[in-house]
Amino acid sequence: MSGPSGWWCTGPSWAGTEPGLGWYSPGRGERRRSALPAGKALAFALTDERRCLGVRRGARWTSCPYAAVIDAGVARDQCADCARLDRSRSVAADTMADDPRTYGVYLAYFGPGLLKVGITAAERGAARLVEQGAITYAWLGHGPLMAARRAEALLGSALDVRDRFGKAEKRAARAALPPVPERVAALAGLHEAARGLAGWPEALEPAAFAWTDHTEVFGLERIPGAGVGECTG
Repeated sequence: MSGPSGWWCTGPSWAGTEPGLGWYSPGRGERRRSALPAGKALAFALTDERRCLGVRRGARWTSCPYAAVIDAGVARDQCADCARLDRSRSVAADTMADDPRTYGVYLAYFGPGLLKVGITAAERGAARLVEQGAITYAWLGHGPLMAARRAEALLGSALDVRDRFGKAEKRAARAALPPVPERVAALAGLHEAARGLAGWPEALEPAAFAWTDHTEVFGLERIPGAGVGECTG
């Protein structure tokens, strides 16, 4: 960071299946994104203290009104006040029950035994899946936010499907990925079991099973020891 007239890095992001880095200039009120293809050299020049990135609402980024300094030893990018404001209108914190958008319920595969259920705004497509590092995924259904939330909770209670995994778990699982057909079979089995549950939300439109794999998107075949299997069928 280099003060209000410089550019602050807002972290990695995805545009479709293309990774990149986000940038924000508080002084200019501008946002930019630079491509970050595999193998590209990356270097940062740090000329100031690490500061809070503020709050994003829809397509607008609001700077932290306190220009709060963030301790170098923590992973978060917000001060406590901005984090509280973020959670006051957040799907993850269940504080956006009136959100009128359509949501998708997805099943994501991260490795053997690591199958999760989650939700994302349908307008975001698969962005949430690549952000989380999902190796393979399938849609379970689409509908209003609260119907999607009920389906997510139903899978958690009835099938013991988790709604999150830590980064360390995901990284460890990538070292022993089974072939694509095995990953797809695991998702298909969970998809079928989920659709057979009593209590399926009436407002949630079920999706036929169709899978997508991110092996090529993530470049896993280029990572030694990734344990990537090929699909031959």
